[in-house]
Amino acid sequence: MIQLLTSAGIIFFLRMTDITFATMRVFMVVRGKKVLAWFFGFLQALIYVLVISAILADLENWTKILGYAFGFATGLVVGMTIEKRLALGYTNLQIVCPQRGLEVASALRDEGYAVTEVAAQGKDGAVEILHCSVLRKEEAKLFSSLLDIDPSAFITAKNVYRVQHGFWH
Repeated sequence: MIQLLTSAGIIFFLRMTDITFATMRVFMVVRGKKVLAWFFGFLQALIYVLVISAILADLENWTKILGYAFGFATGLVVGMTIEKRLALGYTNLQIVCPQRGLEVASALRDEGYAVTEVAAQGKDGAVEILHCSVLRKEEAKLFSSLLDIDPSAFITAKNVYRVQHGFWH
């Protein structure tokens, strides 16, 4: 029984690692990081072949199959968690301020960010739409600052994959 659980644990760990690498590979491909994408792809394929050969050699061992499935699901979450903590790349914030758009723009500029202001008309009247591109690592801090100034602000964030020119904090 211990041998069954040990082999299932090894399969789980290897599959979790494989899928974590797969998740990171996808994020690197999307961000255009070729060398890192290659590295994660190589490791992912190598581990996958080892794991799938161990499973296929013993298809009647349900503990290995469960280890494989649990490892897959866990690897997805681990990969997403690592990517979120790394927070590579840039985010473009669109901030719709129905009340204090000029104050928000001024505060962002005082913190060293470039802001583009657009006067617009919303459902209930005039609004300011602010565009600000920031490092993803700074996104949460900016959300907090923005909402302190204008709690009614509507904020959307989009990943930016290509950056050219402009001013960066």
